[in-house]
Amino acid sequence: MTTGTTPETSPASGEGERILSPAYAATTIAMFGLIAFVAFEAMAVATVMPTVARDLDGLDLYALAFAAPLASGVVGMVAAGMWSDRTGPVVPLLASMALFSLGLLVCGVAPSMDVLLVGRVLQGLGGGALTVGLYVLVGLCFPSRLRPAVFASFAAAWVLPSLFGPGLAALVADTWSWRWVFLGTVGFVVVALALLAPALRGLEPHLEGVSTPVARLWWAVLGAVAVLVLELLGSAQGVAVGGALVALAGVWVALGRLLPQGSRVLRRGLPSVIATRGLLAGNFFCAEAYIVYVLQDHWSLTPGRAGIALTCVGVVWAAASQVQARLGDRVSHHRAMVVGSCLVLAGLLALAGSVLAHDSGHDPSALLPAAAYVLAGAGMGFAYPRTGVAMLEVSTDRDRGFNSSALSIADSLGAALALSLAGSAFAAAGRTDVDPFLTVFTIAAVGGFLGVLAASRTFSRTSPA
Repeated sequence: MTTGTTPETSPASGEGERILSPAYAATTIAMFGLIAFVAFEAMAVATVMPTVARDLDGLDLYALAFAAPLASGVVGMVAAGMWSDRTGPVVPLLASMALFSLGLLVCGVAPSMDVLLVGRVLQGLGGGALTVGLYVLVGLCFPSRLRPAVFASFAAAWVLPSLFGPGLAALVADTWSWRWVFLGTVGFVVVALALLAPALRGLEPHLEGVSTPVARLWWAVLGAVAVLVLELLGSAQGVAVGGALVALAGVWVALGRLLPQGSRVLRRGLPSVIATRGLLAGNFFCAEAYIVYVLQDHWSLTPGRAGIALTCVGVVWAAASQVQARLGDRVSHHRAMVVGSCLVLAGLLALAGSVLAHDSGHDPSALLPAAAYVLAGAGMGFAYPRTGVAMLEVSTDRDRGFNSSALSIADSLGAALALSLAGSAFAAAGRTDVDPFLTVFTIAAVGGFLGVLAASRTFSRTSPA
């Protein structure tokens, strides 16, 4: 795919240009805003979802509200990549923004938890496709020397909402309604589209016999549907064990088609890098979905005060990411992933321990589970970026696209699968005398052990090993 004017030959691509120079400022700000809005929704929803679930009488579908957009996001990623290769990024970007906005509107007016889940699926489809479309747009609109700065701005776009998102979401929910957490974002998406429009109008795709295999999209659909069915069956009053096992088998088969061979069994080298990424995301985001909930339920904190944990994690994650970047080659990718995974495991064990202590009558301070969660965030900041760097260093022109896609799929589908398993366990424990939060954090900690094992099987040097 080519355009009439490429960023490398544009007159505006002089050596003194920056991503906020006049030629690029509107596009940069618009892309930054779109990424930030997706990130804000993730942080805001984690803060208000306990309130939403109680208000809509849908606590039994709590985990599914988080798993649904992650699972559908995988389908959005694959579909947007195929669509962009065929037609260019303009139409897929517009469609993704429309889907994301529609999902926000559906969630904002949802009369029941079932309808809200439909909105969350639409959000995931739009958000996943939006991210891919923006990455394609970076390659078309910016010269190669400016692209690292653009991607750095994307990282910052995730950090800022972690600082202000939880508090703002709690304020909006307390002052007006949780519904405005969803509805209020739609207007910002429209503003971002207006800023992005000039860059989109300048793109005129010229296709050269691009062919995109449809099978990969169907495998993504299978994986997403199987994850959601698994959670629904697991959360049902009469747990359909046979159906849940079939759904789990569907996820296993789909992952085998979407990830590098050997990723599911932690084969040494690149497959274990991909597996490490998926396990890190699954374990940590499983804890993220329940940290505000448990702080409200067990320690009686308000949504605003409980959301402070999310803010602290954003700061610590960013700081740990900067530390590992400054260490550079002094810490190998292998060691960074192992150390980070161990920190995540330690945080998850401490989080489960704090809930156990609470149940035993010791009544620890709310600072203990919050600090445990922040420790896990530090591990994510240290290990998470290295999975991407390690993947790129052992990829070639023949498989770089597939491996990059696999990393994102492992990220989203791993988190969705972990949330589905946790949601099933939470529902099952709620029908017994076992603390459901303890069950969830114990499952996350077990996943943390697998994460450390996967990290230990990555390579210590940049070779496929």
